[in-house]
Amino acid sequence: MPQTLSSTSMFTPCGFSPHLHAAKEDDQGGLIFQDGNLASASLDALIQHLIPTTDYYPEKAYIFTFLLSSRLFIEPHELLSRVCHKCVEQQRLDDPVLDKARIRKFGPKLLQLLTEWTETFPYDFQEERMIGHLKDMIDRIAPCDEAYWKRMNQLLQALNQKLATLSHGQEGIVKINAAVSDKLVAFKSKPPSIQREILTVCSDPYTLAQQLTHVELERLSHIGPEEFVQAFVHKDSLDSTKSCFNEQKKTSNLEAYVKWFNRLCYLVATEICMPAKKKQRAQVVEFFIDVARECFNIGNFNSLMAIISGMNMSPVSRLKKTWSKVKTAKFFILEHQMDPTGNFYNYRTALRGAAHRSLTAHSNREKIVIPFFSLLIKDIYFLNEGCANRLPNGHVNFEKFLELAKQVGEFITWKQVECPFEQDHNIIHYLHTAPIFTEDGLYLASYESESPENQIEKERWKSLRSTILGKT
Repeated sequence: MPQTLSSTSMFTPCGFSPHLHAAKEDDQGGLIFQDGNLASASLDALIQHLIPTTDYYPEKAYIFTFLLSSRLFIEPHELLSRVCHKCVEQQRLDDPVLDKARIRKFGPKLLQLLTEWTETFPYDFQEERMIGHLKDMIDRIAPCDEAYWKRMNQLLQALNQKLATLSHGQEGIVKINAAVSDKLVAFKSKPPSIQREILTVCSDPYTLAQQLTHVELERLSHIGPEEFVQAFVHKDSLDSTKSCFNEQKKTSNLEAYVKWFNRLCYLVATEICMPAKKKQRAQVVEFFIDVARECFNIGNFNSLMAIISGMNMSPVSRLKKTWSKVKTAKFFILEHQMDPTGNFYNYRTALRGAAHRSLTAHSNREKIVIPFFSLLIKDIYFLNEGCANRLPNGHVNFEKFLELAKQVGEFITWKQVECPFEQDHNIIHYLHTAPIFTEDGLYLASYESESPENQIEKERWKSLRSTILGKT
């Protein structure tokens, strides 16, 4: 019986393994290999290549790459239906008398494939049709070995547990977003302050960086690998009538994570613009510089970039009197690390360093790699837009999807790291629910703190005071 492997075993010490070696080329179904690697094929040939037999099982890297990319051409429930149909046909599972010896060789391989699918893409199985296909296949092979029932029950139990955990996390994010939307603040009332300040909740930069890492890893854990593909679904060139998932793109976790980044940017800016005194604002700026530096040391590049982005927002950057009181050397070093010049060359170098540290790590602390998420999405977008999904002959451009799987697969490894830091619920609650200024609110707060310097700023300040505060 094949060993049940975890989804991370598809990765080599240098990341996702793109090498899919074949013993021989498929002379019938149109699998095209280049230098031993699968380069292109018809969709039917790729589906056939996924299906195990008594003496064949697809490589783990192939399974991940095809299940990830196939949804650009065929919906998961339809793919599983076709896989099951071909299995029934090829293993003659409709025969009145089954060949038990053959099915005992085939059954464990089929169960292994279904296990890998449910472990890596659990969201696919939120549909009843998917569960129906699973149960139908077991009904067919179980008469040959009752152990298959036990294996299937274990598979379904693990799947239900994973989906329940993911669903609970999603519900938590929805509740947090609802709470935040009720607390959006468009003005700065002095006195009293609109909220507690961050320094009253957490005055240690290292602790806040750790709690930000908790939030990042928690939110990342809910993003399914398929969301990266579904975010860029277009109509299939061979089917102009529809696109896969045209009713719903199913990218809610990915979108929620981007919203978290934006919230952190605005929270940083709010905390800086809110204090009435210049000395206090400078203290908050220096605090966040230290938090950002600790995020960099941890490998939490997403929070690092959000903090830098918040500090570079115009309402914050214009506070010249405040910045004159800040020791900015550390901030300039961090800005240099996240400089977009050369397609974020400095950041990509630091990311590779963190990824290498993760691969050789002896503790979860050293395994942490949280990429600057918007840039990861941008990279995947340009990979998708820069290469056709299909070649002129109608074949699926599998070479493109190997690169896609490499990028998404690396992300999967990173998001599975368990956060090693002790959780502080009070700080995390504050990060999720503390009121933040809107953009207009930030500008008004900024002008209230340090007066407008030119006529344009004066006119905007007057307009904001009128619309937000009802003053002239």
